[in-house]
Amino acid sequence: MIALFTDFGAEGPYLGEMINVLNQHAPAVPVINLLSNAPVANPQLSAYLLAALTPGFAKGTVFLCVVDPGVGGERLPVVLQADGRIFVGPDNGLLNTVAVQAKKRQWWSIEWRPERLSNSFHGRDLFAPVAAALALGDASDRLEPFQGPDLATWPIELEKIIYIDHYGNAMTGLRYTNASIRDFLTVNGARISHGRTFESVAKGEPVWYENSSGLVEIAVNRGRADQQLGLALGDPVEMAFSLVPYK
Repeated sequence: MIALFTDFGAEGPYLGEMINVLNQHAPAVPVINLLSNAPVANPQLSAYLLAALTPGFAKGTVFLCVVDPGVGGERLPVVLQADGRIFVGPDNGLLNTVAVQAKKRQWWSIEWRPERLSNSFHGRDLFAPVAAALALGDASDRLEPFQGPDLATWPIELEKIIYIDHYGNAMTGLRYTNASIRDFLTVNGARISHGRTFESVAKGEPVWYENSSGLVEIAVNRGRADQQLGLALGDPVEMAFSLVPYK
């Protein structure tokens, strides 16, 4: 399977053009659109979203990842194999969170170049043919081993809002397993209590909880957290304990 993760949006020709190339090069390989509204031109926020969405996929799945504001510039086109899954995309931070959270990882740079390579659409012209070749098990002549980026200072999770969904719920880059012992979350000056799900609080009240991808998420019961709390991508969040007076 090839899974697409992009910031292309639902409108415009870009998804269709990229899928056309995949179908030409690997017509028997299923292609699904995992996400097309990743944070626009923001590889860092997108990196934490990508890492949260991919663990449920089978080993061998190829992820074609395009959040690439530096397309045509100095950033390298790369391939990452992480815990048996394969990621194709730019070396701009987009794949870093997958890498730091993986138990096993290996990097390659993409040395192959097509006859036609647009300066502004490497997703179609470069990444898609390589992803198709990888899905078919026939890309070794296009890649060279690569040490990979320096990940020493790349945080394993991110205390920011990384995605706002159709319902106005706000995902953070914090993994719930590390936050579950906390009592409350603060964002934009609002103190939000913890709950198991939306109805853990009264209608119109905010709550933070573990979402379906294992991340800390903020919602409002029967409302929109983004509007009620004035939330935006990149807003910082902070987890904290209640202060209980000593007796």
